[in-house]
Amino acid sequence: MNWLREHHLALRSALARLRAAPGSFAFNVLVIALALILPLAGLTLLDNLRPVSHELSVEPEISVFLSTEATRERAQAMGDELQAAARSAGLAVKLEFIPREKALDGLKARAGLNEVVTVLGTNPLPDAFVVRLASGGDPAASKRFEQLAESYRRLAAVETVQLDAAWVRRLAALMQLAEIALWLLAAALAGVVLAVVFNTIRLQVITQTEEIAVARLLGATDSFVCRPFYYMGGLLGLCAGALALAGVLGALALLNAPVGELASLYGSSFRLVPLDARSTALLLLASTGLGVTGALLSLWQALRRVS
Repeated sequence: MNWLREHHLALRSALARLRAAPGSFAFNVLVIALALILPLAGLTLLDNLRPVSHELSVEPEISVFLSTEATRERAQAMGDELQAAARSAGLAVKLEFIPREKALDGLKARAGLNEVVTVLGTNPLPDAFVVRLASGGDPAASKRFEQLAESYRRLAAVETVQLDAAWVRRLAALMQLAEIALWLLAAALAGVVLAVVFNTIRLQVITQTEEIAVARLLGATDSFVCRPFYYMGGLLGLCAGALALAGVLGALALLNAPVGELASLYGSSFRLVPLDARSTALLLLASTGLGVTGALLSLWQALRRVS
C-alpha cells in the first residue's frame, strides 16, 4: 500500500507540473507525435499490403510457347525435352500441355474477343507448356528454376519463354526492403523522441533545482525525487503516441475514398484499415517506454549536477 501511495503522489506531482505549463507540454507532445507519425503510418501501410502480397505469392511457373509452325507431334515430343532439361538442372517439374485449340477457346470466352477471333479466320495461337516446380517454395530450387527458363529459351521450336512468378519475388523483395528501411527510420526517429524528452526533463530539473535540494535535505531518496519526472516522460510518450495514432487514423479516413474507388476499378474491395488493438497497445507501450527512457537518461545526467 505504501508503494502504491508513493506512485500516486508521484503521478499527482507530475500532473501538477504539467498543468503549470500546458503550452510547453502540448508543444513537446506535438513535436514527438510528428516524429512518431511517419513510422506509424509506414507500419500501418505495410500491415495492409502484407496480406495482398501473400495472396500474390503464387507457385512459380514457366510458360513455354512453341513456334506456330511446329506440328502437333513435334509439340508433344517437346515434353520429353523439357523434362530432360529439368532433370539436367536437378529439378523435378510438372508439365501441363495446352494445345492451341484449348487456348483459342479460352480466348473466345473472354468478353468482346469472340468476334475478333472469328475475323482472324485461322488460329494464331501456338501450342504451349506450363512448367511448375514440384518441390514447392525451396529458395535454392527457385533460383535453379530461373536458370531452367534460360535453358528452355535455347531449345529448338521454342518461340517464347515467360517466367510468370518473377514479378512476385520482386514485389516480396521490395516489401522486405521497405520493412528494413522503415525500421531504420523508426530507430532514427526514436532518437529524436529521446532527445526531446531528455531536453524537456532536463529543463524541469533545472527549474526545480532548489526544490530538489531541499527535498534531499529532508531525507528524500533519489527514487522519490526521480519518480515524478519518470511519470512526466511517460505521459509525454503516451500522449504523443496517441496523437500520432489519431493522425494516422485521420489520414486513413481521407485516403480510403480514393483507394476504394481505385480498387473497385480492378474488381477488388481493398480498404486501408488501422492496426489491430494488440498492435496499437504495443505501439503506445513503446512510445511510453521511449518517454520513460528519455527521462531516465536526462535524470542520470541532471541529478549529478544538483547533488
